[in-house]
Amino acid sequence: MKRTVFILIFLIGSSVAFLHGSTSTGRPDTAAVLEKLFRRLAGSTADSLRIRINDSIMVIIDSYAESDSVMRHKFENIRFLGQITSPDSKLKIITWNLLLSGLKSRYYCYFINRSGKTNKVYKLTGMYREEPARTDTAYTQDNWYGALYYDLRPVRQGNQIYWMLLGIDYGNPVITRKIIDVLSFNPDNSLILGKKWFETGKETKYREVLEYNSSAVITLRFLSDKSIVFDHLVSVSPDLKGKKEYYGPDYSYDSFNFEKGSWKLKINIDVRNKE
Repeated sequence: MKRTVFILIFLIGSSVAFLHGSTSTGRPDTAAVLEKLFRRLAGSTADSLRIRINDSIMVIIDSYAESDSVMRHKFENIRFLGQITSPDSKLKIITWNLLLSGLKSRYYCYFINRSGKTNKVYKLTGMYREEPARTDTAYTQDNWYGALYYDLRPVRQGNQIYWMLLGIDYGNPVITRKIIDVLSFNPDNSLILGKKWFETGKETKYREVLEYNSSAVITLRFLSDKSIVFDHLVSVSPDLKGKKEYYGPDYSYDSFNFEKGSWKLKINIDVRNKE
């Protein structure tokens, strides 16, 4: 155990030095260190060891998120680390999850916002939950629901820029959830997740949550900056309606389109390339 701790301390120290400009011969680079740590995380079975390895990952990501190069750099070939950056390099999101057996599994997320001369870093932690994220309220940095984000697009309304996020949540063992959410930053630099913006008939939601059987595969993607397309979900039989663990795609598609200042739901759209 002492040898393991010594190796981790050495690797982390080397990585932090690398991030701040030291590249002494023989020291591993940050990507190699992270790749080894994530590989060890995936191969470990004891919760206590996984938590220690994850703490080491967080030390590196903390330093990386604060570095001057974070917006123009991306780690390559690290399977379990999510990294997405907006086309204008104004927002970067780094996410991963920590799977535990005896304790609740966890999500980790860094939002890095470049709104001025310096970056503002927001660090979020969320626990796995069997219940879905609520669609009738906004969330903050302190009560984040937890998810892995895999795509983002900016949407401007007046002088305000909002960030549309697509994410996935594995918190329920029998139900997978995909999420469309809205990220914004207040004048005091606090962040808000959610906006009463999604019109689905008579209801207007703060976000959209798609729930379906964990063995199913569905699409949720941007068709354009102002159109989000996804599989239409149905229960396998009428008597199971409302029980999301029995839902899956019926091979038709729905979408949210940004029209007249809000995201409006459209059912059974044609997603074929018009060209």
